[in-house]
Parts: sequence; C-alpha cells; structure tokens
Amino acid sequence: MKVIALAGGVGGAKLANGLAQLLQPEDFSVIVNTGDDFVYSGLFISPDLDTVSYTLAGINDPKNGWGIAGDTHTVLDSLKKIGHPVWFTLGDRDFATHIERTRLISSGLLLSEVTRILTKRLGVAHQIIPMTDQSVRTQVNTEKNGTLAFQEYFVKYQYQPVVTHITFSGIEDARLSEAGVEKLEQADLVVFCPSNPFVSIDPILAIQGVREILHHKTVIAVSPLIGGKTIKGPAAKMMQELGYQPNSFTIANYYKDLIQGILIDSRDVEEEEAIRQCGIISLATDILIPDVIAQKRLAQEVIKFGKNLLLRNR
Repeated sequence: MKVIALAGGVGGAKLANGLAQLLQPEDFSVIVNTGDDFVYSGLFISPDLDTVSYTLAGINDPKNGWGIAGDTHTVLDSLKKIGHPVWFTLGDRDFATHIERTRLISSGLLLSEVTRILTKRLGVAHQIIPMTDQSVRTQVNTEKNGTLAFQEYFVKYQYQPVVTHITFSGIEDARLSEAGVEKLEQADLVVFCPSNPFVSIDPILAIQGVREILHHKTVIAVSPLIGGKTIKGPAAKMMQELGYQPNSFTIANYYKDLIQGILIDSRDVEEEEAIRQCGIISLATDILIPDVIAQKRLAQEVIKFGKNLLLRNR
C-alpha cells in the first residue's frame, strides 16, 4: 500500500514521522505546506518543510517541536546586540539550513529540488515534497492589525489578533510540483495529518488539480483537536473566530467532500454519531502523540483504518 500524507506544523510532522517509521521510502511520502514560507533577514525560510525534515531526521527539538535539538543562538544574540530587528527565533544550526537553501535557490534550483538535496544531506530517506515550486503566501486578515503574513501573525504577534479571514496570495498561479503529482496519483491512501485545516492543509488543497485527484482516492484525516483544544498552535482559536465550533465534528464536516474517514480522540467519542451523519466513518482512539512511540502507535492505527476503508471501497 502506497501512502501519502498532507502535512504542516508540529502535529503534522509528528504523524508523518510515525508513518515513516513503519513504511518504506518507496511506500510513503509527504506533501508539505509552503504557505508559511517567507524571507527573513535575507534568508529563504520554509518553517513547515524544516519542521517535517528535522522530525524525520530525528534532530528536531522535542520541547518546542520545531528547530534543532540542543541548538545554540549565538548568531541571533549577536544580531540583537548590533540592533538587528529580531522577532523570529533561529538557532545557529538552523541558520545553516536557511543559508544553504537560499544559496541553492539563488543558483536557479526549484524549491522541490532544493528540498530533495537538503533532506538527503540530513539523512531522510522518505521523500518530503513542497506543495508547489511557486510562491504562495498565507495572509491572515485580522480585526485590528490589518493583513499579516502568517509568520508575523503566528510568531511576532503570538497569534493573538482576531482573525476575520485567510487568503493565499499567489495561489492562482501555483501548481503542484511534479513529484507531488506523481506521488499523489500513485497513492492508495491519502492522510490529512493533524494539522491546522485553515493554514496547513487548505493551502495544499487550494492548488489547482489537487482536489480533483483526491476525489478519486481513499482519504482519511486525523483531527488536530482533543476536547475542543489544540495541543499546540492556533487552530481552535481560529475556528472560533471564523465562526466554527472547535471540535472534531467540525473538522470532519469541513473535509466532508474529500474524506471517507477520520480518527478522533477517545475523549470526543460523543461526536461520532454526528460525524456518521456526514457520511464519514470515524475511529475514536488516543491521538495524543508526544513521542516517537506514540507516533508509531497512532500511525499503525491510521494504516489499519486506511486498509479497512480501501477494502470497503473496492
């Protein structure tokens, strides 16, 4: 069975890592959101690509979920001392990634090519694919702070501004990368990781042609919410501000034209009947995945659940 995951953020990286622990490189790959990408201090930063790459490489910071474990901040501290504006935290080893990415892109390589080079150098065997080689930028429109680039909203303003709507600048010109098209078309099972639906999964789904491919696939999602809350990030807050109830039923209903199944947390089992009314099969289990052992356990359940749905769809 060939599996492809759609991912962004820490939760997406964790489940992708669990799946990578169980599936061979030829049977599993990840398409990663790049709507968060931005240029900071002259460097091309790809936060979600790096989070997924570092996690699969086994070097991610387990406390933050992003960045590199044990990294130092000498460069950042020195920048502060000489008056450079600093609001985005980058470790010294992390800086190396961004410097090399910027050099490779400046030499004329596509982001997908650069990502393949960098992940190979990190020792990642599974293919990590940027959602597009074109520039797409997630714009968060807020009540009092106007329109903010996602990383400004998320990091600089600590996702406190009230969100009114979200747009993806450049999405009309974006195309799924060649590797993304190939892997998505080959996949038997597509998994929406427990990522923020609005700013991690939606940018991928908004690319021309993606939904059309998914309509012919068996697709399952893993809810990013437990008891109406997120472990990390602004998904639940965003849902409320955009007029949605922050629960797993809302996630299932949001994806209902694409998914056949969803894994939710056991604490949300009372939502299963409403999910079934949407025509979606649910599985209630423990979706909290703080470490590799838990990530592998949930990945096993995802694979088993997906196989059962594939059998039903035959």
